[in-house]
Amino acid sequence: MAEVREFTLPDLGEGLTGAEIVRWLVEVGDVVAVDQPVVEVETAKAMVDVPCPYGGVVTARFGEEGTELPVGAPLLTVAVPAAEGAAPLVAGDGASAAGGGSPTAGGGPAAVDGGSGNVLVGYGTSAPAARRRRVRPVPPTTASGPGQDLADGIAGGSAGGAPTSARGPATASSPGTGNSPNDANSAGAGRSLAGARPVPPATASAAGPVAVISPLVRRLAREHGLDLRELRGSGPDGLILRADVEEAARAAQHAQDAQVAQVAEPARPSQGAAGAGRAAARAADGQRVVVRGVRGAEKLARSRREIPDATCWVDADATELLAARAAMNTAGPKISLLAIMARICTAALARHPELNATVSEGEITRCADIHLGFAAQTDRGLVVPVVRDAHARDTAGLSAEMTRLTEAARSGALTPADLTGGTFTLNNYGVFGVDGSTPIINHPEAAMLGVGRIAAKPWVHQDQLAIRQVVQLSLTFDHRVCDGGTAGGFLRYVADCVEHPAVLLRSL
Repeated sequence: MAEVREFTLPDLGEGLTGAEIVRWLVEVGDVVAVDQPVVEVETAKAMVDVPCPYGGVVTARFGEEGTELPVGAPLLTVAVPAAEGAAPLVAGDGASAAGGGSPTAGGGPAAVDGGSGNVLVGYGTSAPAARRRRVRPVPPTTASGPGQDLADGIAGGSAGGAPTSARGPATASSPGTGNSPNDANSAGAGRSLAGARPVPPATASAAGPVAVISPLVRRLAREHGLDLRELRGSGPDGLILRADVEEAARAAQHAQDAQVAQVAEPARPSQGAAGAGRAAARAADGQRVVVRGVRGAEKLARSRREIPDATCWVDADATELLAARAAMNTAGPKISLLAIMARICTAALARHPELNATVSEGEITRCADIHLGFAAQTDRGLVVPVVRDAHARDTAGLSAEMTRLTEAARSGALTPADLTGGTFTLNNYGVFGVDGSTPIINHPEAAMLGVGRIAAKPWVHQDQLAIRQVVQLSLTFDHRVCDGGTAGGFLRYVADCVEHPAVLLRSL
Protein backbone atom coordinates (compact mmCIF):
# COMPACT_ATOMS: atom_id res chain seq x y z
CA MET A 1 0.00 0.00 0.00
CA ALA A 2 1.19 3.52 -0.71
CA GLU A 3 0.18 6.90 0.58
CA VAL A 4 0.40 10.23 -1.20
CA ARG A 5 2.30 12.97 0.61
CA GLU A 6 2.26 16.59 -0.38
CA PHE A 7 5.50 18.60 -0.29
CA THR A 8 5.00 22.36 0.04
CA LEU A 9 7.42 25.21 -0.61
CA PRO A 10 9.41 25.55 2.63
CA ASP A 11 10.50 28.74 4.36
CA LEU A 12 13.88 29.31 2.69
CA GLY A 13 15.17 31.94 5.04
CA GLU A 14 14.56 35.01 7.18
CA GLY A 15 12.09 37.45 5.67
CA LEU A 16 11.39 35.40 2.51
CA THR A 17 7.72 34.94 1.69
CA GLY A 18 7.97 33.13 -1.62
CA ALA A 19 10.14 32.00 -4.51
CA GLU A 20 10.10 31.72 -8.30
CA ILE A 21 10.33 28.31 -9.95
CA VAL A 22 13.40 28.44 -12.20
CA ARG A 23 13.65 24.82 -13.31
CA TRP A 24 12.01 21.52 -12.45
CA LEU A 25 14.52 18.72 -11.84
CA VAL A 26 11.92 15.91 -11.89
CA GLU A 27 8.95 14.86 -14.01
CA VAL A 28 5.68 13.21 -13.03
CA GLY A 29 6.37 9.47 -12.80
CA ASP A 30 10.00 9.87 -11.71
CA VAL A 31 11.31 7.94 -8.72
CA VAL A 32 12.93 10.27 -6.20
CA ALA A 33 15.10 9.48 -3.20
CA VAL A 34 14.91 11.18 0.19
CA ASP A 35 16.56 14.63 0.18
CA GLN A 36 17.01 14.59 -3.61
CA PRO A 37 16.74 18.08 -5.18
CA VAL A 38 13.47 18.29 -7.12
CA VAL A 39 13.22 21.94 -8.14
CA GLU A 40 15.49 24.96 -8.53
CA VAL A 41 13.95 28.18 -7.20
CA GLU A 42 15.05 31.80 -7.00
CA THR A 43 14.31 33.86 -3.93
CA ALA A 44 14.94 37.53 -3.32
CA LYS A 45 18.40 36.47 -2.13
CA ALA A 46 19.74 33.50 -4.08
CA MET A 47 19.06 30.48 -6.26
CA VAL A 48 18.41 27.33 -4.26
CA ASP A 49 17.96 23.64 -5.08
CA VAL A 50 15.06 22.44 -2.93
CA PRO A 51 15.30 18.81 -1.71
CA CYS A 52 12.20 16.66 -1.17
CA PRO A 53 11.87 15.04 2.27
CA TYR A 54 10.01 12.00 0.85
CA GLY A 55 11.15 9.05 -1.23
CA GLY A 56 8.77 7.58 -3.80
CA VAL A 57 7.14 8.33 -7.15
CA VAL A 58 6.21 11.86 -8.19
CA THR A 59 2.48 11.92 -8.93
CA ALA A 60 1.89 15.65 -9.56
CA ARG A 61 3.75 18.96 -9.88
CA PHE A 62 2.35 22.42 -9.21
CA GLY A 63 3.53 25.56 -10.97
CA GLU A 64 5.20 26.18 -14.31
CA GLU A 65 8.78 27.43 -14.63
CA GLY A 66 8.73 31.17 -14.08
CA THR A 67 5.79 30.99 -11.66
CA GLU A 68 6.10 32.64 -8.26
CA LEU A 69 4.77 30.61 -5.34
CA PRO A 70 4.24 31.70 -1.72
CA VAL A 71 5.76 29.77 1.16
CA GLY A 72 3.44 26.89 2.04
CA ALA A 73 2.03 26.44 -1.48
CA PRO A 74 2.15 22.87 -2.84
CA LEU A 75 5.18 21.98 -4.95
CA LEU A 76 4.55 18.31 -5.73
CA THR A 77 2.99 15.11 -4.41
CA VAL A 78 4.86 11.85 -3.90
CA ALA A 79 3.46 8.34 -3.56
CA VAL A 80 5.52 6.71 -0.80
CA PRO A 81 5.34 3.19 0.68
CA ALA A 82 3.11 2.92 3.73
CA ALA A 83 5.01 2.82 7.02
CA GLU A 84 3.57 -0.56 7.97
CA GLY A 85 2.36 -3.59 6.08
CA ALA A 86 4.17 -2.90 2.83
CA ALA A 87 7.58 -3.68 1.40
CA PRO A 88 9.89 -0.72 0.76
CA LEU A 89 10.02 0.99 -2.62
CA VAL A 90 12.83 -0.74 -4.51
CA ALA A 91 14.68 0.10 -7.71
CA GLY A 92 16.55 -2.91 -9.06
CA ASP A 93 16.36 -6.11 -11.08
CA GLY A 94 14.22 -9.06 -10.03
CA ALA A 95 12.81 -7.50 -6.83
CA SER A 96 9.05 -7.41 -6.69
CA ALA A 97 7.73 -5.14 -3.93
CA ALA A 98 4.21 -6.23 -4.78
CA GLY A 99 5.07 -9.77 -3.88
CA GLY A 100 6.31 -8.71 -0.46
CA GLY A 101 9.93 -9.63 -1.24
CA SER A 102 12.75 -7.97 0.66
CA PRO A 103 16.09 -6.72 -0.62
CA THR A 104 18.70 -9.39 -0.99
CA ALA A 105 21.69 -9.48 1.28
CA GLY A 106 25.02 -8.17 0.15
CA GLY A 107 24.67 -5.63 -2.61
CA GLY A 108 20.98 -6.15 -3.26
CA PRO A 109 18.58 -3.47 -4.42
CA ALA A 110 18.64 -0.21 -2.53
CA ALA A 111 15.57 1.02 -0.69
CA VAL A 112 14.30 4.55 -1.19
CA ASP A 113 13.78 5.87 2.30
CA GLY A 114 10.42 7.39 3.18
CA GLY A 115 11.48 10.18 5.54
CA SER A 116 13.99 13.00 5.40
CA GLY A 117 16.96 13.47 7.64
CA ASN A 118 17.86 16.75 5.93
CA VAL A 119 16.33 19.68 7.77
CA LEU A 120 15.84 22.77 5.61
CA VAL A 121 14.38 25.92 7.12
CA GLY A 122 10.64 25.38 7.35
CA TYR A 123 10.46 21.59 7.22
CA GLY A 124 12.23 18.45 8.25
CA THR A 125 11.97 15.71 10.84
CA SER A 126 12.95 15.31 14.43
CA ALA A 127 13.75 11.64 14.03
CA PRO A 128 17.36 10.49 13.45
CA ALA A 129 18.48 10.56 9.83
CA ALA A 130 17.84 7.26 8.08
CA ARG A 131 20.75 5.59 6.36
CA ARG A 132 20.64 6.44 2.69
CA ARG A 133 21.73 4.01 0.03
CA ARG A 134 22.23 4.57 -3.63
CA VAL A 135 19.28 3.94 -5.95
CA ARG A 136 20.35 2.05 -9.06
CA PRO A 137 18.56 3.03 -12.28
CA VAL A 138 15.89 0.71 -13.62
CA PRO A 139 16.62 -0.44 -17.20
CA PRO A 140 13.83 -0.07 -19.77
CA THR A 141 11.45 -3.01 -19.45
CA THR A 142 8.10 -4.18 -20.63
CA ALA A 143 4.99 -3.94 -18.49
CA SER A 144 5.76 -7.35 -16.95
CA GLY A 145 9.40 -6.62 -16.06
CA PRO A 146 11.03 -5.10 -12.98
CA GLY A 147 9.64 -1.67 -13.81
CA GLN A 148 6.14 -3.05 -13.41
CA ASP A 149 7.14 -4.60 -10.09
CA LEU A 150 8.38 -1.14 -8.96
CA ALA A 151 5.04 0.46 -9.81
CA ASP A 152 3.09 -2.35 -8.19
CA GLY A 153 5.13 -1.96 -5.02
CA ILE A 154 3.74 1.57 -4.71
CA ALA A 155 0.24 1.20 -6.07
CA GLY A 156 -0.45 -2.36 -4.93
CA GLY A 157 -2.86 -2.91 -2.05
CA SER A 158 -4.86 0.26 -2.59
CA ALA A 159 -8.32 -0.61 -3.70
CA GLY A 160 -10.10 1.84 -5.92
CA GLY A 161 -7.03 3.93 -6.69
CA ALA A 162 -4.23 5.49 -4.69
CA PRO A 163 -4.92 7.55 -1.55
CA THR A 164 -5.70 11.21 -2.03
CA SER A 165 -3.74 14.20 -0.81
CA ALA A 166 -4.72 15.98 2.38
CA ARG A 167 -5.14 19.22 0.47
CA GLY A 168 -7.94 20.17 -1.80
CA PRO A 169 -7.78 20.43 -5.60
CA ALA A 170 -4.91 22.36 -7.09
CA THR A 171 -3.74 22.86 -10.63
CA ALA A 172 -0.98 20.49 -11.71
CA SER A 173 1.55 21.81 -14.18
CA SER A 174 2.52 18.62 -15.98
CA PRO A 175 0.42 17.36 -18.90
CA GLY A 176 -1.59 14.30 -18.17
CA THR A 177 -1.56 14.64 -14.40
CA GLY A 178 -5.10 15.94 -14.08
CA ASN A 179 -6.21 19.08 -12.32
CA SER A 180 -5.56 17.97 -8.75
CA PRO A 181 -3.70 15.36 -6.70
CA ASN A 182 -6.97 13.45 -6.48
CA ASP A 183 -7.30 13.33 -10.27
CA ALA A 184 -3.65 12.41 -10.70
CA ASN A 185 -3.98 9.46 -8.35
CA SER A 186 -7.38 8.06 -9.38
CA ALA A 187 -8.11 5.37 -11.93
CA GLY A 188 -5.21 6.39 -14.16
CA ALA A 189 -2.64 6.19 -11.38
CA GLY A 190 -1.62 2.68 -12.31
CA ARG A 191 -0.72 3.79 -15.81
CA SER A 192 1.28 6.73 -14.46
CA LEU A 193 3.14 4.66 -11.89
CA ALA A 194 3.85 1.87 -14.36
CA GLY A 195 6.08 4.29 -16.21
CA ALA A 196 7.98 5.25 -13.04
CA ARG A 197 11.63 5.87 -13.66
CA PRO A 198 14.58 7.00 -11.56
CA VAL A 199 15.68 10.60 -11.96
CA PRO A 200 19.17 11.30 -13.32
CA PRO A 201 21.40 13.71 -11.39
CA ALA A 202 20.58 17.40 -11.75
CA THR A 203 23.71 17.97 -13.83
CA ALA A 204 22.83 15.31 -16.38
CA SER A 205 20.89 15.59 -19.63
CA ALA A 206 19.34 13.07 -21.93
CA ALA A 207 22.55 12.90 -23.95
CA GLY A 208 24.87 12.42 -20.99
CA PRO A 209 26.46 14.42 -18.16
CA VAL A 210 27.18 18.11 -18.52
CA ALA A 211 30.24 19.52 -16.74
CA VAL A 212 28.52 22.37 -14.90
CA ILE A 213 28.57 23.20 -11.18
CA SER A 214 27.31 26.78 -10.85
CA PRO A 215 23.52 27.44 -10.95
CA LEU A 216 24.35 30.87 -12.38
CA VAL A 217 26.01 29.25 -15.40
CA ARG A 218 22.90 27.16 -16.01
CA ARG A 219 20.67 30.18 -15.70
CA LEU A 220 22.75 32.23 -18.12
CA ALA A 221 22.64 29.40 -20.63
CA ARG A 222 18.85 29.18 -20.36
CA GLU A 223 18.44 32.95 -20.73
CA HIS A 224 20.50 32.94 -23.93
CA GLY A 225 18.93 29.75 -25.31
CA LEU A 226 22.21 27.83 -25.28
CA ASP A 227 22.52 24.05 -25.04
CA LEU A 228 25.23 23.29 -22.48
CA ARG A 229 25.88 19.94 -24.17
CA GLU A 230 27.21 21.83 -27.20
CA LEU A 231 29.68 23.97 -25.23
CA ARG A 232 33.28 23.09 -24.47
CA GLY A 233 34.35 24.16 -21.01
CA SER A 234 37.63 25.95 -20.35
CA GLY A 235 37.77 24.98 -16.67
CA PRO A 236 39.44 21.98 -15.02
CA ASP A 237 38.38 18.67 -16.61
CA GLY A 238 36.27 20.54 -19.15
CA LEU A 239 34.17 22.37 -16.54
CA ILE A 240 31.90 24.93 -18.21
CA LEU A 241 32.48 28.36 -16.69
CA ARG A 242 30.49 31.57 -16.85
CA ALA A 243 33.00 33.03 -19.32
CA ASP A 244 32.34 30.09 -21.69
CA VAL A 245 28.59 30.77 -21.69
CA GLU A 246 29.06 34.52 -22.15
CA GLU A 247 31.45 33.98 -25.08
CA ALA A 248 29.02 31.57 -26.74
CA ALA A 249 26.17 34.03 -26.19
CA ARG A 250 28.16 36.85 -27.82
CA ALA A 251 29.01 34.65 -30.79
CA ALA A 252 25.37 33.66 -31.21
CA GLN A 253 24.26 37.30 -30.97
CA HIS A 254 26.80 38.42 -33.58
CA ALA A 255 25.63 35.68 -35.93
CA GLN A 256 22.00 36.67 -35.39
CA ASP A 257 22.75 40.37 -35.95
CA ALA A 258 24.57 39.59 -39.18
CA GLN A 259 21.64 37.49 -40.40
CA VAL A 260 19.12 40.21 -39.54
CA ALA A 261 21.24 42.84 -41.30
CA GLN A 262 21.35 40.74 -44.46
CA VAL A 263 17.59 40.32 -44.48
CA ALA A 264 16.72 43.90 -43.50
CA GLU A 265 19.03 45.74 -45.93
CA PRO A 266 17.18 44.99 -49.20
CA ALA A 267 13.80 45.43 -47.55
CA ARG A 268 14.52 48.88 -46.18
CA PRO A 269 13.43 50.95 -49.24
CA SER A 270 10.04 49.23 -49.41
CA GLN A 271 9.28 49.50 -45.70
CA GLY A 272 6.89 52.35 -46.31
CA ALA A 273 5.02 54.66 -43.95
CA ALA A 274 3.01 51.86 -42.37
CA GLY A 275 6.13 49.93 -41.38
CA ALA A 276 7.74 53.07 -40.00
CA GLY A 277 4.63 53.76 -37.94
CA ARG A 278 4.68 50.27 -36.44
CA ALA A 279 8.39 50.65 -35.57
CA ALA A 280 7.71 53.99 -33.88
CA ALA A 281 4.86 52.44 -31.86
CA ARG A 282 7.14 49.62 -30.70
CA ALA A 283 9.81 52.12 -29.67
CA ALA A 284 7.24 54.14 -27.70
CA ASP A 285 6.15 51.04 -25.78
CA GLY A 286 9.73 50.41 -24.63
CA GLN A 287 10.92 47.32 -22.83
CA ARG A 288 8.86 46.03 -19.93
CA VAL A 289 10.57 44.07 -17.15
CA VAL A 290 8.74 42.24 -14.39
CA VAL A 291 10.09 43.18 -10.94
CA ARG A 292 11.10 39.96 -9.24
CA GLY A 293 14.02 38.17 -7.65
CA VAL A 294 16.76 40.25 -6.06
CA ARG A 295 15.61 43.61 -7.47
CA GLY A 296 12.03 42.96 -6.33
CA ALA A 297 13.07 42.21 -2.76
CA GLU A 298 10.13 42.75 -0.43
CA LYS A 299 12.53 43.56 2.42
CA LEU A 300 13.51 46.86 0.78
CA ALA A 301 9.91 47.98 0.39
CA ARG A 302 9.09 46.82 3.92
CA SER A 303 12.05 48.77 5.29
CA ARG A 304 10.79 51.97 3.71
CA ARG A 305 7.23 51.35 4.94
CA GLU A 306 7.98 50.42 8.53
CA ILE A 307 11.29 51.94 9.69
CA PRO A 308 11.45 55.58 10.84
CA ASP A 309 15.02 55.99 9.65
CA ALA A 310 17.38 58.93 9.96
CA THR A 311 20.83 59.54 8.49
CA CYS A 312 23.88 61.38 9.79
CA TRP A 313 27.22 61.73 8.03
CA VAL A 314 30.73 63.05 8.48
CA ASP A 315 33.85 63.60 6.34
CA ALA A 316 37.05 61.94 7.55
CA ASP A 317 40.71 62.14 6.58
CA ALA A 318 41.64 58.58 5.52
CA THR A 319 45.27 59.32 4.64
CA GLU A 320 46.71 57.53 7.69
CA LEU A 321 44.31 54.61 7.23
CA LEU A 322 45.59 54.02 3.70
CA ALA A 323 49.18 54.20 4.96
CA ALA A 324 48.38 51.66 7.69
CA ARG A 325 46.81 49.31 5.14
CA ALA A 326 49.86 49.55 2.88
CA ALA A 327 52.10 48.64 5.83
CA MET A 328 49.85 45.66 6.72
CA ASN A 329 49.93 44.36 3.16
CA THR A 330 53.70 44.61 3.08
CA ALA A 331 54.07 42.50 6.22
CA GLY A 332 51.49 39.80 5.53
CA PRO A 333 48.46 38.63 3.48
CA LYS A 334 46.61 41.24 1.46
CA ILE A 335 43.95 43.02 3.51
CA SER A 336 41.04 44.73 1.78
CA LEU A 337 39.97 48.21 2.80
CA LEU A 338 36.44 46.85 3.34
CA ALA A 339 37.82 44.35 5.86
CA ILE A 340 39.51 47.16 7.81
CA MET A 341 36.21 49.07 7.86
CA ALA A 342 34.50 45.87 9.04
CA ARG A 343 36.98 45.60 11.91
CA ILE A 344 36.30 49.24 12.83
CA CYS A 345 32.56 48.48 12.76
CA THR A 346 32.87 45.60 15.22
CA ALA A 347 34.85 47.81 17.60
CA ALA A 348 32.28 50.61 17.30
CA LEU A 349 29.37 48.21 17.88
CA ALA A 350 31.07 46.92 21.02
CA ARG A 351 31.00 50.49 22.33
CA HIS A 352 27.45 51.18 21.07
CA PRO A 353 25.60 47.82 21.30
CA GLU A 354 22.22 49.51 20.81
CA LEU A 355 22.89 49.55 17.07
CA ASN A 356 23.69 45.82 16.90
CA ALA A 357 20.02 44.94 17.01
CA THR A 358 16.95 43.81 15.10
CA VAL A 359 13.39 45.14 15.27
CA SER A 360 10.43 42.88 14.54
CA GLU A 361 6.75 43.33 15.39
CA GLY A 362 7.46 46.24 17.70
CA GLU A 363 10.12 44.40 19.71
CA ILE A 364 13.81 45.36 19.81
CA THR A 365 16.30 42.52 20.20
CA ARG A 366 19.83 43.52 21.13
CA CYS A 367 22.15 40.86 19.75
CA ALA A 368 25.07 39.52 21.76
CA ASP A 369 27.03 38.44 18.67
CA ILE A 370 27.85 40.56 15.64
CA HIS A 371 26.89 38.99 12.32
CA LEU A 372 28.09 41.59 9.84
CA GLY A 373 26.43 41.86 6.44
CA PHE A 374 28.13 43.65 3.57
CA ALA A 375 26.75 44.71 0.21
CA ALA A 376 28.09 42.83 -2.84
CA GLN A 377 27.19 43.75 -6.42
CA THR A 378 26.48 40.84 -8.79
CA ASP A 379 25.02 40.44 -12.27
CA ARG A 380 21.70 39.48 -10.65
CA GLY A 381 21.64 42.55 -8.44
CA LEU A 382 22.80 43.59 -5.00
CA VAL A 383 23.06 40.88 -2.35
CA VAL A 384 24.15 41.05 1.28
CA PRO A 385 26.27 38.09 2.43
CA VAL A 386 26.74 37.78 6.19
CA VAL A 387 30.04 37.25 8.02
CA ARG A 388 29.16 35.13 11.05
CA ASP A 389 30.70 36.07 14.40
CA ALA A 390 32.54 39.04 12.93
CA HIS A 391 33.46 40.23 16.44
CA ALA A 392 35.55 37.06 16.94
CA ARG A 393 37.64 37.54 13.77
CA ASP A 394 40.75 39.62 13.29
CA THR A 395 41.22 41.84 10.25
CA ALA A 396 42.91 39.12 8.19
CA GLY A 397 40.12 36.67 9.05
CA LEU A 398 37.46 39.21 8.06
CA SER A 399 39.25 39.87 4.76
CA ALA A 400 39.46 36.15 3.90
CA GLU A 401 35.81 35.48 4.73
CA MET A 402 34.54 38.52 2.84
CA THR A 403 36.57 37.50 -0.20
CA ARG A 404 35.10 33.98 -0.06
CA LEU A 405 31.54 35.24 0.24
CA THR A 406 32.01 37.79 -2.56
CA GLU A 407 33.25 35.12 -4.96
CA ALA A 408 30.33 32.86 -4.01
CA ALA A 409 27.89 35.74 -4.59
CA ARG A 410 29.21 36.44 -8.09
CA SER A 411 29.09 32.76 -9.06
CA GLY A 412 25.56 32.32 -7.68
CA ALA A 413 26.73 29.81 -5.07
CA LEU A 414 25.51 31.57 -1.92
CA THR A 415 23.11 29.60 0.27
CA PRO A 416 20.17 31.08 2.23
CA ALA A 417 22.25 30.63 5.39
CA ASP A 418 24.93 32.91 3.86
CA LEU A 419 22.34 35.64 3.34
CA THR A 420 20.33 35.66 6.55
CA GLY A 421 20.81 36.39 10.23
CA GLY A 422 22.69 39.68 9.91
CA THR A 423 22.67 42.16 12.81
CA PHE A 424 24.40 45.15 11.11
CA THR A 425 25.31 45.98 7.50
CA LEU A 426 28.33 47.70 5.95
CA ASN A 427 27.79 49.24 2.51
CA ASN A 428 30.79 50.37 0.45
CA TYR A 429 29.15 52.38 -2.33
CA GLY A 430 32.42 54.23 -2.91
CA VAL A 431 33.37 51.53 -5.42
CA PHE A 432 30.86 53.15 -7.78
CA GLY A 433 32.74 56.45 -7.62
CA VAL A 434 30.18 58.32 -5.50
CA ASP A 435 30.82 60.33 -2.35
CA GLY A 436 27.68 59.74 -0.32
CA SER A 437 24.34 57.96 -0.06
CA THR A 438 21.40 57.39 2.27
CA PRO A 439 21.13 53.58 2.19
CA ILE A 440 17.96 51.63 2.95
CA ILE A 441 18.24 49.66 6.19
CA ASN A 442 18.34 45.91 5.69
CA HIS A 443 15.17 44.93 7.56
CA PRO A 444 14.92 43.78 10.36
CA GLU A 445 18.32 45.26 11.25
CA ALA A 446 18.57 48.61 13.02
CA ALA A 447 21.38 50.42 11.17
CA MET A 448 23.71 50.50 8.19
CA LEU A 449 27.08 52.21 7.75
CA GLY A 450 27.85 53.64 4.30
CA VAL A 451 31.35 54.33 2.99
CA GLY A 452 31.90 56.66 0.03
CA ARG A 453 34.87 56.91 -2.29
CA ILE A 454 38.25 58.02 -0.96
CA ALA A 455 39.38 61.00 -3.02
CA ALA A 456 42.13 63.65 -2.85
CA LYS A 457 40.63 66.88 -1.50
CA PRO A 458 41.82 70.11 0.18
CA TRP A 459 41.90 69.54 3.95
CA VAL A 460 43.19 71.44 6.96
CA HIS A 461 45.88 69.23 8.47
CA GLN A 462 47.97 70.42 11.45
CA ASP A 463 46.70 73.96 10.91
CA GLN A 464 47.88 73.92 7.31
CA LEU A 465 45.91 73.52 4.09
CA ALA A 466 46.95 70.26 2.42
CA ILE A 467 45.77 67.70 -0.10
CA ARG A 468 44.52 64.69 1.85
CA GLN A 469 42.60 61.48 1.08
CA VAL A 470 39.06 62.21 2.29
CA VAL A 471 36.08 59.85 2.66
CA GLN A 472 32.46 60.52 3.56
CA LEU A 473 30.86 58.18 6.10
CA SER A 474 27.10 57.95 6.62
CA LEU A 475 25.01 56.09 9.17
CA THR A 476 21.34 55.34 8.59
CA PHE A 477 19.63 54.14 11.76
CA ASP A 478 16.21 53.17 13.09
CA HIS A 479 15.09 56.03 15.35
CA ARG A 480 13.09 53.57 17.49
CA VAL A 481 16.35 51.92 18.54
CA CYS A 482 18.34 55.00 19.53
CA ASP A 483 18.47 58.76 19.36
CA GLY A 484 20.89 60.98 17.50
CA GLY A 485 23.34 61.06 20.39
CA THR A 486 24.03 57.31 20.18
CA ALA A 487 24.14 57.34 16.38
CA GLY A 488 26.46 60.36 16.38
CA GLY A 489 28.75 58.75 18.97
CA PHE A 490 29.01 55.60 16.87
CA LEU A 491 29.78 57.50 13.68
CA ARG A 492 32.30 59.79 15.41
CA TYR A 493 34.18 56.77 16.78
CA VAL A 494 34.31 55.22 13.30
CA ALA A 495 35.64 58.50 11.86
CA ASP A 496 38.27 58.75 14.62
CA CYS A 497 39.49 55.21 13.80
CA VAL A 498 39.70 56.15 10.11
CA GLU A 499 41.66 59.32 10.82
CA HIS A 500 43.85 57.80 13.56
CA PRO A 501 44.02 53.99 13.20
CA ALA A 502 45.92 53.78 16.50
CA VAL A 503 42.61 54.58 18.22
CA LEU A 504 41.48 51.10 17.27
CA LEU A 505 44.30 49.56 19.33
CA ARG A 506 42.58 50.70 22.53
CA SER A 507 39.63 48.40 21.80
CA LEU A 508 41.72 45.29 21.00
